[in-house]
Amino acid sequence: MHVELVRATVADAQELWQMQKEGFAALLEKYQDFELNPAAEPIDKTIMRLQQPYRDFYFIVADGRNVGAISVRTAPDGWKKLGPLWVQPAWWGNGIAQEAIRQVEAIHGADKWMLDTILQEKGNCHLYEKMGYRQTGATHVVNERMTLVDYVKE
Repeated sequence: MHVELVRATVADAQELWQMQKEGFAALLEKYQDFELNPAAEPIDKTIMRLQQPYRDFYFIVADGRNVGAISVRTAPDGWKKLGPLWVQPAWWGNGIAQEAIRQVEAIHGADKWMLDTILQEKGNCHLYEKMGYRQTGATHVVNERMTLVDYVKE
């Protein structure tokens, strides 16, 4: 399977927003996090992200189809924050997220990365650990169902 990243623009906002809602819907239902979950966001937030000069947003394209997206925010000190990242459910289990991370790190540099993910989602934690990220020990309780955990790759 051929995977590539294609830079998204404001003109892609509607498609990204629809894909994001589908990609995060199961987590929204499971954790009932209506403040942070991208599936609960209005399209305006997607447009805002696409307009930020310090953020790069990419479609994840597998075999010529947009199957997900990955975003990177770069701080003035060179640290990069990964996320949101998602792959449409029909494409899970094909190594697409791993390849997207490899490619975004090749574009933006292999060190000084951070992210957060849902501690209760062991598959997400496993993915990031497999990709060389380590937990910092910092956690953020979102609600009684969900805790975010911070990761870095230095």
